[in-house]
Amino acid sequence: MTDDIGGAGQAEALGDAASHFTTEALGEPAGVGRYVNIDAITPTEFLPGLGFRPVLGQRAMTNFVTFQPGAQAPRHVHEEEQIVIILDGEMVFDLDGDVRTMRKGDVAVIPAWVPHGAWTTDTHCVEVDVFCPPRQSLLKLAAAHAEASETEPGEDAGSGA
Repeated sequence: MTDDIGGAGQAEALGDAASHFTTEALGEPAGVGRYVNIDAITPTEFLPGLGFRPVLGQRAMTNFVTFQPGAQAPRHVHEEEQIVIILDGEMVFDLDGDVRTMRKGDVAVIPAWVPHGAWTTDTHCVEVDVFCPPRQSLLKLAAAHAEASETEPGEDAGSGA
């Protein structure tokens, strides 16, 4: 096998790079792009040891997830397609009964409504979830958590004091 991707036979197999990187817009821009620094997002902890930092696009969402040792995302299903990418550490992942230890560089692809869950044992894990379309229940949970944390316990939100 050769590394020459410019060869006649391989160029056809790889597709048309010029059309992939075109600068000709065939529609109107859907919005203004933006940059996000993940470290500037305060994690939302829905379950003990499980921190979520979602970043929403117009038609997709990423969620930067931190599992502390012993954390668990219970087995569940949802309508959104999900791709899980392990960035650091390791976790045990259950993909519809196929249970594996996932480590840095491993990816799981989860179609809509397929049961799945994950947990860590004595190690941490940092991973990215990609959802398409955006996971609405995650957005609702994050919004509710943000609202609840705006008012500290024992503080009257309406008093102005």
